Amino acid sequence: METIIEQLAGFSTGTRFEDLPTPVVEEVKRLVLDSIGCAFAAVEHPKGRIGIDYGRMVAGQGNAAIIGTPHRASVLGAAIANGELINALDMDAVVPPGHVTPYVLPGALAIGETSDASGRDLIRAVAVAHEMSWRFGKAMDYLRDMKDGQLDTPKVFGFSSTIFGATAAIGMLQRQSAETLADSLSIAGYISPVQSMMAFFHHAPSTTIKYTMAAALVQAAMMAAHMGLLRHRGDVQLLDDAEHGYARFIGTKRWEPARITDGLGERWGFISEQIYKLYPHCRILHGPLDCLIDIVEQHDIRPEEIESIDLLVEGFVEKPTWLTQDIQHVHDGQFSIAHGMAIGAHRLKPGRDWQDPRHVFSPSVLALMKKVQHRVHPDYEKALASHASARPSRVEVRARGQTFVAETLYPRGSPSPDPGNLISTAELIAKFHHNAEGVMPRRTADAIVNAVMDLDRECDVAMLMTLTTHTAA
Repeated sequence: METIIEQLAGFSTGTRFEDLPTPVVEEVKRLVLDSIGCAFAAVEHPKGRIGIDYGRMVAGQGNAAIIGTPHRASVLGAAIANGELINALDMDAVVPPGHVTPYVLPGALAIGETSDASGRDLIRAVAVAHEMSWRFGKAMDYLRDMKDGQLDTPKVFGFSSTIFGATAAIGMLQRQSAETLADSLSIAGYISPVQSMMAFFHHAPSTTIKYTMAAALVQAAMMAAHMGLLRHRGDVQLLDDAEHGYARFIGTKRWEPARITDGLGERWGFISEQIYKLYPHCRILHGPLDCLIDIVEQHDIRPEEIESIDLLVEGFVEKPTWLTQDIQHVHDGQFSIAHGMAIGAHRLKPGRDWQDPRHVFSPSVLALMKKVQHRVHPDYEKALASHASARPSRVEVRARGQTFVAETLYPRGSPSPDPGNLISTAELIAKFHHNAEGVMPRRTADAIVNAVMDLDRECDVAMLMTLTTHTAA
């Protein structure tokens, strides 16, 4: 009987482009476009800039593109920089176990660009990487697990398991055999980063490398793929041994490996839970931001008119990272509840402006923070038990001697019983163009949109990445 790793390797190498359902192909295009746009928006962000600088200095020179810059670097350097850029503003897409794309896409782009890969090759690799990551997310502890009707938050958590999808994507574009890729995948498990997210949540000020550093995971995945290719032997039993294997490495209490393999290659699950973010802020605040922005825009409320903002939010936020009122770094604004609501009330178009120091540290925003109060929504656990995407939110804005109220159950961009809650491709393109402003001329941004949408026909990876390195005149 094949081990889990051998099944994953066979799934990766055996999946042809023609096997991909049309919705999977279209979702991958959306993910690629959204990620490039997020990278564009981050080229002047401190985390993005550090990623660029480190990517340029590591592993020597090369011919792989660093998105949004005129720079080229080694495949490792470019992948590291692009992972950091995509994740810098926290505006990138999420799917269980959480942030996936900034970990699994950068290596595929760098290897694909330098190996004459077609757009179809890239789509196939990115689809497999997301499906594999989603399946790991469903097999292990999850941040919002429920037990006996109550939230059962794990003590150890992170996104380290995305290393398997990241390694698979690289190995596929290197045209590894199933036997070689099995070695690469098991080596990936052995060098997987630690699960550090809980320290990030519980310590303030939080580290600016965030919950799982994209650069570290991308580098480990690149190493794993190359070690397999260079004929290091792996350990294909790693995922089958719950006592001594990968489940122990990552500290998960729950390990249900059947969720990784059941229907593998026949059923594509990641597209049913894929989420896109409209705001450059931790997802926990997106429901309240939907409500707040609806209130201030509908009633044309100015920040200086606001007397108070009271919100009910999901039950996972009573941790120092979200409770901080001490905004020392633009990064702190991505997670602070009070700061996020204050920024939202200023009606800045979501994008790099939310992370611009002029706005992050503006006296108006910092003053409004003090008028924000929150409580956990009393129906949070009940709603979450009924639907995994439920995030009940309620916002009251007191202004002009009146109280304005808005409520929502599902943040925009989340799969829900209402199909209209999803972000359309047209909306993602609009988000992309806003993120590209000032980085790419409009004609180049249009060309990138067309190239991504044409990945399954004429555009190859090198053509796409060349477009992303053109800078605005």
